[in-house]
Amino acid sequence: MGERAAEGAATDARERVLSAAYQLFSQRGLRDVGVDEVISTANVAKATFYRHFPSKERLVLAFLARRERKWTVELVKEGSERRGSTPVERLLAIFDVFQEWFERPDFEGCAFINILVEVGPDHPAGRSCIDYLENIRAIVRERAEQAGLARPEEFARSWHILMKGSIMSAMEGDTAAAGRARSMAEALIERHR
Repeated sequence: MGERAAEGAATDARERVLSAAYQLFSQRGLRDVGVDEVISTANVAKATFYRHFPSKERLVLAFLARRERKWTVELVKEGSERRGSTPVERLLAIFDVFQEWFERPDFEGCAFINILVEVGPDHPAGRSCIDYLENIRAIVRERAEQAGLARPEEFARSWHILMKGSIMSAMEGDTAAAGRARSMAEALIERHR
């Protein structure tokens, strides 16, 4: 096997492990998923797994980084940017994105919230979740600043409560939670004008 082929096979194996972990951790959390299940789902050898991820913790951190890219950036940030042309429209569009997400059969809630609750804020994964949640607030804060809203930090924290609350309500089965949160968000925007 040539050097390029070996690199491709290694990349493929790493990707299979990370994809398997993404699916399993998103659906069931961390404690309920063991390394052996990830290895089996990814269809790789144990040695291959450990070559790419020396510990479950390293795999979890890689999963969270991927979640940030797929969920925070691609779904929330870019999804709301496509739906709105002004900062306020983009803020409100977050809940339009959520509405579609809540209605999907694979809706699994927010991995950052779920894992933070599961492991606590002192665990390395919990600390990562806190950082990733701050990145979401930063998107909101930036849009609030662009819209000229007063007290953008306070606004972002309040807005984020609406986001997290709507996700939790959707996990309870309330698929209309995004619409209710959007109405409250409109009032929050008015309060900060």
